[in-house]
Amino acid sequence: MRNFYLLLLMCLCSCTSVVTYTNPVIPGDMPDPSLIRFEGRYYAAGTSSEWAPYYPVYSSDDLVNWNHEGYIFDEKPAWTLSSFWAPELFCMNDRVYCYYTARRESDGVSYIGVASSDRPDGDYQDHGLIVEHGSEAIDAFVFDDDGHLYISWKAYGLDSRPIEIVAARLSQDGLSLESEPFTLLVDEEGIGIEGQCHLKIGEYYYLIYAARGCCGPRSDYEVRVARADSFLGPYENCPVNPILKGGDGDFISCGHGTVVYGDDGRMFYMCHAYKKGAEFFMGRQPVIHELVLDDDGWLSFVNGDIALSEQKVPCRGVKQKAKEGFYDDFDASEQSPEWTWNYPYADVSAVTNDGKLYLSGKPFNGNRYGTAYCVRARAPRYSIETQLLDSGGNVSGLTFYGDQENLVIWGLVDDRLSLVEISDGNETVIYQIEKPDGQLYLKADVREGCKAVFLYSLDGENWKSVIHDPIDMSKLVRWDRVFRPGLVTTATKGDTAVFGYFSMN
Repeated sequence: MRNFYLLLLMCLCSCTSVVTYTNPVIPGDMPDPSLIRFEGRYYAAGTSSEWAPYYPVYSSDDLVNWNHEGYIFDEKPAWTLSSFWAPELFCMNDRVYCYYTARRESDGVSYIGVASSDRPDGDYQDHGLIVEHGSEAIDAFVFDDDGHLYISWKAYGLDSRPIEIVAARLSQDGLSLESEPFTLLVDEEGIGIEGQCHLKIGEYYYLIYAARGCCGPRSDYEVRVARADSFLGPYENCPVNPILKGGDGDFISCGHGTVVYGDDGRMFYMCHAYKKGAEFFMGRQPVIHELVLDDDGWLSFVNGDIALSEQKVPCRGVKQKAKEGFYDDFDASEQSPEWTWNYPYADVSAVTNDGKLYLSGKPFNGNRYGTAYCVRARAPRYSIETQLLDSGGNVSGLTFYGDQENLVIWGLVDDRLSLVEISDGNETVIYQIEKPDGQLYLKADVREGCKAVFLYSLDGENWKSVIHDPIDMSKLVRWDRVFRPGLVTTATKGDTAVFGYFSMN
């Protein structure tokens, strides 16, 4: 009998235990996530910044485990130049619309365009520029107020006047403005506001937004909320703002997100955040926190105002899968969506044939270091590895890439095995020997997110380290993005670099 009661107690404990997941839910750099639900699945799209393809798209059945499906655009829209930020997904008339921010090619000013598709992960038709307002218009959000469509955005971020969240009536087809812009919220504190989303619950219209600094190691991004009796305002800020922040929690900052409802009506807010410590070098990663409405009619987060990694799963039966590495043997006819390249500094030609990658490109804007073909880091501790079959007589090998003037190259340079660090365009050769005879395998081991040692092998099994002290690559981080590991070559069409595989574990 005693054993029976012990067994019963164990069963009761297991039934009442809380199952959790760990933020971030999408590992790696994907800022400004927009989250929707479409035909029973969740979809998220985010900023690609100065990497191509443009605006990555992920899907999930449970908000916790996500698959990388592809991109909004494989080729940049005709009106755009660079800085592909903050895509906003919106469902209407059995189509999915993406309102996206980019710099206009003619003048370099950031404005908002729109594209549409039959599916969130489908082929998007670009409809061009939709919001051209002032010296900057970024961070679009579309809201349906009982059949009346509005689009809001951040304005005046580059002006001497205070930043505002402004809005305008949107046409029923979602492709043009039907009113002059009007103000929803003013940055009266002068701290910066952006990344807004809108909700209507009961009698109130809620405006959730990000405040303070978005990017970098001293980022202090936080989530705030205001409410009004009408979408037009006036809006009252929550007396206990911010409602979510970093600091004492697991993250140094968090903000710029959207809300989605689960099957049971629970609200979940996905935004980006920098993880503390070595995981900072994974970039601004998507995190999810549950929202509730408190007794005073204000939105707050279930676990309080400090952003934490561990959260209760959105629904029963959900189990978070372990993070996986990445391996490409180049046997597939189409390249994995994990691959990105360094637009606007180069174009890329990546062709697979017989288990080999033939890589070349075309550099832009004075870029001396060719095409970087990279993936997002998924952990602070990892190794990257490749077999370099042919450099094409060019600089070719592994890279850690910040931008065209801030990178590390490990490979063949002028037919010599070289480790070169480039900082603000200045080269430092750290290691160099004559090219070894035989097959050449290259490897880099990363620790603490940004410290790397470099190795080579002639058989892929026995490795020789070429430096004793790791290179600190923290200076490769750009203001809005972290560096990415991958392959690099200065080869142009006709003198292609050839790689046998690539792994990141």
